[in-house]
Order: sequence, then C-alpha cells, then structure tokens
Amino acid sequence: MKYKNTQGFDHGQADRIGVLVTNLGTPDAPNRGALKTYLREFLSDPRVVEVPRALWWLILNGVILNIRPSRSAKAYQGVWTDEGSPLLIHTRDQAKALADKLSQQYGEQVVVEFAMRYGNPSISTAIDRLCAQGVRKLLVLPLYPQYCASTTASTFDAVAEDFRQRRWLPELRFINHYHDYPPYIQALGESIKAHWAEHGRAQRLIMSYHGIPKRYLTNGDPYHCECHKTSRLLAEYLGLEKDQYMTTFQSRFGREEWLRPYTDETLKALPDQGVHEVQVVCPGFSADCLETIEEIGEENRDYFLHAGGKRYEYIEALNSQPAHIDALLSLVQQHLNGWTLSEDYDGRKARADAYTYPESNG
Repeated sequence: MKYKNTQGFDHGQADRIGVLVTNLGTPDAPNRGALKTYLREFLSDPRVVEVPRALWWLILNGVILNIRPSRSAKAYQGVWTDEGSPLLIHTRDQAKALADKLSQQYGEQVVVEFAMRYGNPSISTAIDRLCAQGVRKLLVLPLYPQYCASTTASTFDAVAEDFRQRRWLPELRFINHYHDYPPYIQALGESIKAHWAEHGRAQRLIMSYHGIPKRYLTNGDPYHCECHKTSRLLAEYLGLEKDQYMTTFQSRFGREEWLRPYTDETLKALPDQGVHEVQVVCPGFSADCLETIEEIGEENRDYFLHAGGKRYEYIEALNSQPAHIDALLSLVQQHLNGWTLSEDYDGRKARADAYTYPESNG
C-alpha cells in the first residue's frame, strides 16, 4: 500500500484540532544497546551533522557508535528514574498540563499528544493517534524557544516525511520559535526570582545555551541571535546590568569551532577574574534532561569549584511550572486563532452530510 490510511476511520467522525508537542528525544533504556539505537538515529540526521554523508557514515559507524554508547549509558544511568528519562517525564507532564488547560476552554474539540524527534514515542506514532481521533487541523509545537535548523527544522522534516506517506493530510501550522515571547520571558524571569528569594543572588548569572558549530551561524542560522535576544530580554526583566550576566554555549562536539564563549571554559576562568559565585540557567531548554542535570548541574559545577569558585547553583528548567504551562497555553491559543470551532458546530453531522453517496445500481 503506497499511502497510509487512518485506522478505524469513520466518515461521520467529528473534526478536531490537534496539538503535537515535541522535544528532542531519549533512549528507551539507559544501556549500551538502547543508546546505540538512539544515537544512530540522532546522529544520522543531516540536520544535526552537516558533513558529507559518505564521510560521516564512516566516522559514525566506524568510531562513534563503537565508543559513545557505553559512555552515554553510564551518564543516563545517573539521571534515570523509575518512570524513565527526565526529558520524557517532563515532556509528558507538560503535554498533559497543556491538554488539561485546553480542555477547560475547548472541551473535546482540541486534543494534545507529545512525541520525541528521536526515539519514542515517535512523531509518526503521535500523528497516528491524532488522526485516529479525527484531527483535521494540526498545530506542531517543538519545545525549542530559539529556532535552530538542527532542532526546529529537523522536527519539521520529520512531520513532513510522515505527511508524505499519508492519504489524507490535516491542515498544518508549525511554531518555529518563541524566543522573545513575553509570557515565556516572564516565566523564566519569575522562576529566577523565586530562586533568588530562597537562595539569594550570586555575583554572576550565566545563561547557557546548547552550542552549534560557528559555520551554521555564518551560513544563516538565526539561533545565535535568538539566544542573545532571549538573554537581553531576560536581563531587562530581571533588572540586570551588563556585568551581572553572561551568555555562553555548552555541549560542543568535535574539533571545529562552535559558538563562543564556551560554558566550561568560562566557568574555569571566572574565579581568576574575581567571580566566585555563579548561578546558571539554561533558557533554551524547556525541560530538564541529561544535558542540564549532568553536564550543567554536575560536570560544570566541578569545573568551577576546582578552579577556585565558592558557590555554584543550577536553576532548574521551567518544566511543568504553572507559569510555563500558562505561557505555552497562550502561545498555542495565539496560533490556533481562526481554527477553533464554534460552540454550535456539529462536526459529525457535517462530515456525514459531506459523505452521503448514492448506492451504485451498476
């Protein structure tokens, strides 16, 4: 069969609007086999690694997938919970909280699913579930505040690839960034203020974002600019002077130059500059994950303290904080404008009328 049909489709089924919440991904288990499967899918994406395919295939399969899975499995074991990986749990909880809010306003007209770009639940599986519920209009919300081809565009690729295989396509809207969306900035700011109220301020607030190769910036990717705009708006909201915060980039991979300044090198150097107290926040992460918990919360903490720092605090991601869910709700409502169904709309009757077809006598 060339095109995928909707399982159990009923021509009298009521139309619904779907919201698909997505995040990066997670292995199915914290072991070498699961990590190898996950990393193969992730690192095979040409959006993630822009290297000639033949060369990269040799590097990936000949070197990386023979070394990195074991190391990554050990790191995941340190953050894994009985329910699974932190990113999976937080994304699930965010989607559920958003669904509850939307249900209060739109009833059964709007349904929400979540998916991972790599790993499970997959984007195709989530779209299957949405279509089975009668979704004819689909809004995709990748939980990446700042646009980047490696993340946001890759999510679009996965949705588009799924659509290429379907018989009947829903209308599509796609949120490609919200780095300067006021409710998002406010949610971040209030989260930091709450941390300050409990722990006090440090000498410097480090706003650390996931890094990308510098050549992506020079080739036109807006990610670097959007990160700096988020930092500026957040600093303005918090009333910070320029010498009270910094924007840095973490998680570089390979030998080429990535966006600077690097978070780890910055933290190693600050004590010699008289900065012995830092608080680190990651405004590009909607949910805590291995990268924030292990790399920022532990590894970079050790770098700073070993270099002579005295106080290091990681301010957790927004996760399912009520202010974050309200910000996402506002964002979704803005993008649903013109799509929501009227209260007296009878989708089942409209669909049934549309598909009344005379029996053939032939």
